[in-house]
Amino acid sequence: MTAVVVVGGGVGGLVAARDLAKGGADVVLVEASDRLGGIVDRHTVAGIELDLGAESFATRGDTVGTLAIELGLGNEIVTPDPRGAWLMTRDGRVAPLPQAGLLGIPGSPTAADVIAVVGTSGALRAQMDSLLPGPVGAKARTLGELVRRRMGDRVLDDLVVPVAAGVHSTHPDELDLDRVAPGLRAALLREGSLGRAVLAQRAKAPAGSAVAGIRGGIARLVDELVADLDTYGVDVRLGTRAVRIDRTAVDVVPVDDGSGTGRPGPAERLVADHVIADVADPSRLVGQRDAAIELVTLVVDQPDLDAAPRGTGMLVHPDAERVRAKAITHATVKWPWLAERAGGRHVLRLSYALSARDGADAIGVGTSLAVDPDSAVAETATADAAALLGVPIDAGVVIGAARVRWRAPDTEPAGLAEGVLGVGEASVGRGLAGVVATSRSVAAGILDA
Repeated sequence: MTAVVVVGGGVGGLVAARDLAKGGADVVLVEASDRLGGIVDRHTVAGIELDLGAESFATRGDTVGTLAIELGLGNEIVTPDPRGAWLMTRDGRVAPLPQAGLLGIPGSPTAADVIAVVGTSGALRAQMDSLLPGPVGAKARTLGELVRRRMGDRVLDDLVVPVAAGVHSTHPDELDLDRVAPGLRAALLREGSLGRAVLAQRAKAPAGSAVAGIRGGIARLVDELVADLDTYGVDVRLGTRAVRIDRTAVDVVPVDDGSGTGRPGPAERLVADHVIADVADPSRLVGQRDAAIELVTLVVDQPDLDAAPRGTGMLVHPDAERVRAKAITHATVKWPWLAERAGGRHVLRLSYALSARDGADAIGVGTSLAVDPDSAVAETATADAAALLGVPIDAGVVIGAARVRWRAPDTEPAGLAEGVLGVGEASVGRGLAGVVATSRSVAAGILDA
């Protein structure tokens, strides 16, 4: 039997371990924490069970949907409310997010919904993309550089910056183009313009919504994956930290020796034919992450929100002066199943970008903290929610609040040794679709070999 060690029990590690074990490999999975799933988890706010992290997945490639069907969740896949999201620009203007776009890049720069955001002059500058030779910008390293050269600063700042901040928690000038928009560079050269390249990429996506969810929450995927690990005999070792990851061996240490003193246990070397990492190698990491994301969830009793004044939520320019939140999701508008469960109450999810000076260096993945509705955190989130949704929301209507913090995605490589197969956000970036696709491809490659 092929022996494989999987380091890290996030969704990437779980999918790879499941597929390998199902295909007959002998799999050991080590996870430093006491639970599996990474940032895909759940918590309870005001008596409502909610996703703690990811609450949707991209439908491109249908990778997550196919996995959900295999896990017995095919009938539980749901699409969001079609009203869509809005955005807030740097100067506080709000408008619906243009429909025909990719990461905020418009496919039709002079469409009415694009002009409503960037103005006529910004739209005309973006339309010049169709007159530029295809190779212009084709060698751009980052998403920001590509958009700036092809469509100008206005489209970059008013559209791409808030979308990138909401999706990747990073400025477009720091996002590797091929990592966040695979195939877009080739499409630009093939189509001759960035706008046409965006439309071509969108045309390849499945018909319907660009995202989907699971009735009851995305965390149900983890429940079923973990159950399959047991079914297929994966040796799961929680509380086991990898201190060195190599092509054919992983050095691990139990985080607790069982004495109750908090001392680590004895080191062990796990030898394998293949090593898969759902984490960055701690012994080779180039630099430490210095930013984090905070998600504040509010449950409010405010009937004025029934009209969904800003659709399913809003993306916010990082430099907008009126609010601190970088995005808000009106979850009970976005997901009808959740509205039924909430019984007339509204669930609002606000995300914030934190720096090291905010204590991000002490924040671990999946750390959750309940917050009283009258706390400073909930007070800030309540004020932001009111400003973004355009509806008065005061402390008296907040009946539950919670927050969770986790580290932002790395912009540096995972630092894996040659031959170690990287899966998960440390290697492929955040997003369930990309993570699942990579994990399944890696597992299939090992089994085929």
